[in-house]
Amino acid sequence: MLAACLIAASAFAGEARSLYDEYWDYELQQNPFQATTSGDYRFNDRVPDASETAQRTRLRTLGEFASKLDAPGKSLNADILRFILEHELALGQFAPWRIPFLSDAGFHMDTGYVVSSTRFENLDDYRDYLARLEALPGYLEQNRVNMLLGLEAGFTQPREIMDNILVSFDAQVTGSAETHPLYAPFRNLPDNLDPEQQSRLRAQARRVLDEKVIPAYAEIRDFMHERYLPNARTTLGASELPDGEAYYAALVRYFTTLNSATPDSVHERGLREVARIRAEMADVIADTGFEGDFDAFLDFLRTAPQFYAETPEELLMRAAWIAKKTDGRLPAFFGKLPRQPYSVEPVPAEIAPNYTAGRYVPAPPGAPRGGQYWVNTYALETRSLYQLVALSLHEGVPGHHLQGALAYEIEDAPEFRKQFYPHAYGEGWGLYSEKLGVEMGMYETPYDHFGRLSYEMWRACRLVVDTGIHAKGWTRQQAVDYLASNTALSMHEVGTEIDRYIAWPGQALAYKIGELTIWDLRREAEAALGDAFDIRDFHDVVLTSGGVPLDILGAMVRQYIADTLESRPTAASR
Repeated sequence: MLAACLIAASAFAGEARSLYDEYWDYELQQNPFQATTSGDYRFNDRVPDASETAQRTRLRTLGEFASKLDAPGKSLNADILRFILEHELALGQFAPWRIPFLSDAGFHMDTGYVVSSTRFENLDDYRDYLARLEALPGYLEQNRVNMLLGLEAGFTQPREIMDNILVSFDAQVTGSAETHPLYAPFRNLPDNLDPEQQSRLRAQARRVLDEKVIPAYAEIRDFMHERYLPNARTTLGASELPDGEAYYAALVRYFTTLNSATPDSVHERGLREVARIRAEMADVIADTGFEGDFDAFLDFLRTAPQFYAETPEELLMRAAWIAKKTDGRLPAFFGKLPRQPYSVEPVPAEIAPNYTAGRYVPAPPGAPRGGQYWVNTYALETRSLYQLVALSLHEGVPGHHLQGALAYEIEDAPEFRKQFYPHAYGEGWGLYSEKLGVEMGMYETPYDHFGRLSYEMWRACRLVVDTGIHAKGWTRQQAVDYLASNTALSMHEVGTEIDRYIAWPGQALAYKIGELTIWDLRREAEAALGDAFDIRDFHDVVLTSGGVPLDILGAMVRQYIADTLESRPTAASR
């Protein structure tokens, strides 16, 4: 029996399951969008209540849940929920809902994301969706009011990055309903609806979009251009926000899931990692036979046509080929594999210009689609093929799809556990998966290896850049120069990445801190177990209990080590 199964056995013994069910049901009622993407369709006719009153009430309610939990260490469920609640309460005191958008996501894009997870099987499903669209203008208005509060307090996104962000607000306003992304479910209606019903639904959708939703998006667009942009703060780092140093310190602890983490300690760790990876890069450059210095090699990678696809289809087909090749190698490294499939899809055109190179979009069990590995086909001259292996391993398998699909299959665990995504664990696993690809034989050329190192360097640079911007007063140009001079990312990607770090303080720290921790734990297990170490068992321990904070993951791995040592036959019993 795998050690992971032994760990999972602690799930509910002696616990009042109703507390976890009550908490999760409350969360889904508060955020109907999350309910839909989680596969719970009870609230498909609703939008979240984003008002200040609702935000304050939610914090009080979460505090009540926290007071009911068992003492630390009594159960894995309670310890994970305690982490969630403690950090939500800690961050909630800064009222972050006053900045309800990032550089590539936000309240204005939420509904579009949710559509792909929404069930559209019968007349009631479409009626629910129409009711959600009817309510959407009110949700947009609540967020506008929240942003006004942020403007009054100086709690805003920086003006310096707003021009690129505004593109995503502009994209929500189209000429007519039938060209709007939110009309998509009405283009191909199911056969169980008769022609009259189909005609009526389409007419209702056009009316709601043309008369209510698109005008509401237009008002938000105008507000962002005319009110928000001119009055956004002129500073850059989170430490420049009201009570900003404390806010950023809380974000560092949250995104690393380590209470011991500080901006200074993370910054120094990043500098050491950058130096180590730079030395490895020099070795790979030598292997290619390239004659020139590091900067010249980066320029070669960014400009040589051989490293770029000529069409979106070529890029997508290359990504799909990598994904399927990886699928076939998984059994040698993992004992348990998920049932849910995944596909390779382009990033939606309306958000692609300021979007990252790729991303994983999960699907709950029972959804009408599998997981999706998104590949950005916008600006093909910036989407390098030599980095595509690392990207595919991170976003698809053995990265986020394998991780997320296995979490949905945890047996006898409360639902919040299956949905929990601690960033350091989740993104740390994605980065770990990139390096695991070396053992899996996925990197076939020196350029592929350099692409992986560039991605690892990218995440190491994040430790330096994020803390530099938000704690040490770096300018945007300093951050751009640092990332561009140390990685092979295209300058377009460098710009979108830096804007992402500025807009989302602390999140970029999760990747490298999580990856380093997983490798540390693996080396600890290898050293303790020797010949008894099985890579499949180790990976199952890491993955089959779902997302966990890094301190808890360490305890789980050490329990696996102890259990394995205890089960080894002694010399007398052989």
